[in-house]
Amino acid sequence: MQLTFTEEAIEQLAPKMKENKNKILKLKYDTEGCGCVMSGVTALWLVEEQDKNDVKLETNAVPILVEKTKMVFLDEQLTITYNQTANCFMLKSPSQILNPRMNLLVK
Repeated sequence: MQLTFTEEAIEQLAPKMKENKNKILKLKYDTEGCGCVMSGVTALWLVEEQDKNDVKLETNAVPILVEKTKMVFLDEQLTITYNQTANCFMLKSPSQILNPRMNLLVK
């Protein structure tokens, strides 16, 4: 899996990473309250530590954790952009938008 951040996303992410120096960025496929694992929603989390099922991916900005068991729901090439109008991140691939309004949560 290849994940790339746009320049706009890096500019928005950098201050949050600086504020939370001891945290690790994670692309979370959250299924809580969705009723089915197929209905999960992606989000960006800043977490304390890597879980045993997480895989660390190198990106053009910062390393990011992804749950190995949830990678099947994501595309092989992903891009994280930033939407100024909506004030949130967007996760997309060449074939689809996976989440047009992805928040960054500090856990």
